[in-house]
Amino acid sequence: MIAMPPTAITVAELPVEPDALQAFALEQNRLACVLWEQLEALQHQIAQANRARFGVSSERLAGQAELFDAAMELPVPPEPAETPVAGHTRKGRPALSKDLPRTRIEYDLNDEQKAAFDSLERIGEERSETLHYEPSRLTVIEHIRFKYAAKKDGESTIVTASAQPSPLPKSNASASLLANILVNTYVDHLPLNRQEMRYARRGVHLPRATLCEWKLAAAELLEVLLPPLRAHQLQAPRMHVDDTTLPLLEKGRTATRTARLWGYLGAGQREENGVWVDHPPAVVFEFAESRSGSHPLRYLQKYKGYLQADAYSGHDALYDSGDIVEVGCWAHCRRRFFEIAKAQSKPGLAAQALQWIARLYAIESRIKDQTPDIKYAARQTEALPVLAQFRQWLEGNVIGLLPQAPLAKAFGYALRHWQALIRYTGNGILLPDNNALERQIRPIAIGRANWMFAGSPRGARAAATMYSLIGTARLNRIEPYAWLERTLEQLPSYPFNRVHELLPLAR
Repeated sequence: MIAMPPTAITVAELPVEPDALQAFALEQNRLACVLWEQLEALQHQIAQANRARFGVSSERLAGQAELFDAAMELPVPPEPAETPVAGHTRKGRPALSKDLPRTRIEYDLNDEQKAAFDSLERIGEERSETLHYEPSRLTVIEHIRFKYAAKKDGESTIVTASAQPSPLPKSNASASLLANILVNTYVDHLPLNRQEMRYARRGVHLPRATLCEWKLAAAELLEVLLPPLRAHQLQAPRMHVDDTTLPLLEKGRTATRTARLWGYLGAGQREENGVWVDHPPAVVFEFAESRSGSHPLRYLQKYKGYLQADAYSGHDALYDSGDIVEVGCWAHCRRRFFEIAKAQSKPGLAAQALQWIARLYAIESRIKDQTPDIKYAARQTEALPVLAQFRQWLEGNVIGLLPQAPLAKAFGYALRHWQALIRYTGNGILLPDNNALERQIRPIAIGRANWMFAGSPRGARAAATMYSLIGTARLNRIEPYAWLERTLEQLPSYPFNRVHELLPLAR
């Protein structure tokens, strides 16, 4: 709440004694500073709210190449590298993959056209292609199990051939149909009412209650893959952690409450016999009732390696043992300056900070496809000098900022977490930010905007399972539908001690 302004004072009411007058002036100055801080904070909140509601989501400022006035002995922000203008791309027909199945249709002259000539000799052909769409269709597979009257040692019995018509007991949904429902929900973000309408257009009424039960039961069947997926993930040299909200509407309640999906991404490279080997990436989401730091502490209690995360205080206990090394996130740091710069009418310190950070990312962009040892060398020789100047610039400009102003908080965040933020320069397997996991969280946010909420803790756990398995498949460039169909067919009869062989990991 903004403090009430002091009551207007006339000249006659001013203190006469010099000391009293000085104290009065200092108090008025303190009140003015407090009011100015509160005004800046409110303006920042209003600008953020307006951007969230009406602005674009891209964290890019218009006019990145600003000129700055302040001539000081502090380092000046590096000029942003000029981005080459992309060549003009002609719009037209899309290129058609050579891997698509093709049907050949031949066209010939009709009899009347041929009769107009004395002779014809075919000398070649002209070829063109069109991309054809065939609507999906639903069919019924009849599973016929032969029965035999069998005799052995004078005793009679009936023997029936075994079959697995559906992965789910007491269900008539095939593996392909279950895979389609799961992909529609967790890849294409279609609510069940829209899926119900889609199936109705193909002549089959599948009530959304039935679709919901199939979706949940299929996810629960696939849960058996999560323990080996976690075991694989926790062997990764680099781990990322973050969380996202999940509205939860429980039975008997009229309003949703906010639950969480905690996300963990394991990836990285390790050197074996002088060769850098990729650890196949894996993402795991876990449903939780809260954002308590106990959730990542429990999940990562046996992990040893680097952990990339934001500066959430709940993560502090993770680093106490020394087995987990904290790595900061420049994307979180940058976002604080960006929100301020976006709201300003002319470039200021926030825009300058963005230019420092842009220089760091320019280095990363150039070396992103290199091996870890080359990345390490580039960061040591190029990024560290930029970071040293950036630190000097931060320390010089933070002086005089109002402590509670958004800009002072952005400066404070960078300086308080500086060691974690620069840790990526000490190892080539590390990344400068947590965006790898944030990209895996984005489909959850898109889905949340479509299906709105989870209808029960059971549904939330199913979502966590499916976002884990589908996200891992996509990280390893495995097509989700084909993997789900094959896995759902095999899983019911697959040896339990070998289910790790079904994980969607790059082999």
